[in-house]
Amino acid sequence: MSQFSRTELLYGQEAMNRLFRARVAVFGIGGVGGYVVEALARSGIGTFDLFDNDTVCLSNLNRQIIATYHTLGMYKVDAAKERILSINPDASVFSHKMFFMPETADQIDFSKFDYVIDAIDTVTGKIELVLRSYAAHVPIISSMGAGNKKNASAFEVTDIYKTSVCPLAKVMRKELRARGIPSLKVVYSKEVPVKPLSSCEDLPQGRRSIPGSTAFVPSVAGLILAGEVINDLTAPYLCL
Repeated sequence: MSQFSRTELLYGQEAMNRLFRARVAVFGIGGVGGYVVEALARSGIGTFDLFDNDTVCLSNLNRQIIATYHTLGMYKVDAAKERILSINPDASVFSHKMFFMPETADQIDFSKFDYVIDAIDTVTGKIELVLRSYAAHVPIISSMGAGNKKNASAFEVTDIYKTSVCPLAKVMRKELRARGIPSLKVVYSKEVPVKPLSSCEDLPQGRRSIPGSTAFVPSVAGLILAGEVINDLTAPYLCL
């Protein structure tokens, strides 16, 4: 019996072989992206490319699965790599300590990925990920806003042009339409974001506010993202 035998009961051996051959890129290893990585590792993905330039800090402990007192100060991609290999030592993990933006996009060969997962916060970065993935003919799924939300059951999977309410999705719809992108699979919530009760006095450079977050909202978004990736990668191998 292998560690993935329970998953194989649902998907079959050929699909599991496909997952092990797959190379998946995860951009943003935070509250959402960390749970994406966790679920993909436990599902048998064979090769990971992790992109993030941030380190684990104390305020991450409330929601990020890679954040523990043991990992404080570590680069998030290193903490995630360590966790992946502790789950599946046969996986290959490439950690990239970089902040993805249009200015850094040329450093990445998107054609080598089988799937791209967008779990970053910046609109310019998210748009560039979509453009690069489309140009390389690589499927991509994108996470919309999870901050300042408390209802984990409100998430759904849809096309970006069918979204509503979510402020981030609204901006993405406008920008992607202007660039001629015909569709984008997203995970989003119609829950109206709540206003944080207070704000931190010392904000990171470039940030006007810091969103509130919980242990259960970004994690659910991440698990849904991972589920879509697994189902998309294995769909050709499943018996109807």
